[in-house]
Amino acid sequence: MLTPKKTLAVMAIFAAIAAAKELPVNLELKAELYDSGIRHEQIMALKNRVWSEFEAQGAYDSRQYKKFSVKKASDFYACTNGFATYIPNDSRYRFRCKELDLYDFKTHAELGSTQGRGAGSWGWTSPDGREFVAIAQLDGTSFAEVTKQGKLVYLGRLPQYTTAEPSLWREIKGYKSYIVIGSEAEKHGVQIFDLAKLLTVDPASPVVFSNQKDLAGWWGDALPIGRSHNVLTNEELNYGVAVGFQPRNSTYKAGLLFFDLTDPANPTTLGGSGADGYVHDAQCLVYRGPDEKHVGKDICYGYNEDALTIYDVTDKKNITIISTTSYEGASYTHQGWVLDTQWQQHIIADDEYDEVDARGPAREGYPVSYIWDISSLEKPKQTGHYKHLRKGIDHNQFVKDGFSYQSNYALGISVLDLRSVPRDPTGKGIKEVAYFDTYPEDDHLPGGGNVTFTGTWSHYPFLPSGFIVINTMDRGAFVVKKSKGAAW
Repeated sequence: MLTPKKTLAVMAIFAAIAAAKELPVNLELKAELYDSGIRHEQIMALKNRVWSEFEAQGAYDSRQYKKFSVKKASDFYACTNGFATYIPNDSRYRFRCKELDLYDFKTHAELGSTQGRGAGSWGWTSPDGREFVAIAQLDGTSFAEVTKQGKLVYLGRLPQYTTAEPSLWREIKGYKSYIVIGSEAEKHGVQIFDLAKLLTVDPASPVVFSNQKDLAGWWGDALPIGRSHNVLTNEELNYGVAVGFQPRNSTYKAGLLFFDLTDPANPTTLGGSGADGYVHDAQCLVYRGPDEKHVGKDICYGYNEDALTIYDVTDKKNITIISTTSYEGASYTHQGWVLDTQWQQHIIADDEYDEVDARGPAREGYPVSYIWDISSLEKPKQTGHYKHLRKGIDHNQFVKDGFSYQSNYALGISVLDLRSVPRDPTGKGIKEVAYFDTYPEDDHLPGGGNVTFTGTWSHYPFLPSGFIVINTMDRGAFVVKKSKGAAW
């Protein structure tokens, strides 16, 4: 017999099924706006214009920001009455927050960069429990240790590989003790660096590592002009992937290009696919979800500008598309993550341009997180969404233990509780349980935020200690952690 509570749950599930959207891709629009690269060029032009304006205002000179200080190493600034403040009576150091405390902040200058402007980030935990992060910047990658007190200790950096013009787009992912670093800079390729090298670095003498002597490996000859928009890895199957490489009319059309990491010193090209054109980001996993036809296969979830595209990449030389599906308000499908990497039934994804384009659920400028039911890989359905409480633009997110940690540009980092999604995929049960706003300059605006491309680019939420490192474009890197006694 159904109890009233169970009845409501069942009704919610049926409502979600009824409302689920399986929208076909508009092929005419795809060819005209996306495959042509026009939409991508529009976004790039807008970002470069915005960034030039901020640069002219001096926003990216991180030397202007005052150093973080505490009386003793264990001190931190608690989120109290909605704010964490480390310099009294100065609004630039008064950060809106909810249940995330501030443990440290280092400017990009303190992290060894002469040009600042942060981008991607990733981390690694050594066998003896030491925690390290790699922080991408315009001119390379900075390395730091996160101490047990949550403090960043700068250890050195790796310059960008190429002597070509630097690119802000620098993305990082992990593979065992290694990181792979890709960049939009021409002839950059993918740097493969072993973070175990940091174990013996004396913080009193930070090391500038050499691309000629210190890389574990390098891959990039297969990239048409040696650049990529993003990189990802599959640790279980020992490979990396470059996506969004240019030009779009190359052999693999800026799609997926795989390289073997079994021996990081000798990465080799495995194959690729341009069957759905440009891939902006992706997540590749061994499939163990509810769609029995695909259990055990190597599956990639691609975020391909106008759609969610699901690939079978088991045979890297014969990749097939399982499905490609659009959704209401699609403007620029950017990035997403499965809720559970083992039982892959739902995805939470974001669209980087729907707030700017004022389309669909994001038409009012509040970031939207889209929920996908992928119980059938052939027929994924967008079942609902979550609309954020403050205006902004969503960017990168990762899911850990049922919570999505999101970098949302000028909004900073938001933490969403997704644990209700399996029983109610409409998203009505999703709640924002914590946030830390790294960009106080727009706090006074209507809607509590700004629909613009500055602030938080990325973060790393997977350190066992619970510390989260946030990499911002303008200031530097923050370390925050769940407040003591927080309910979530």
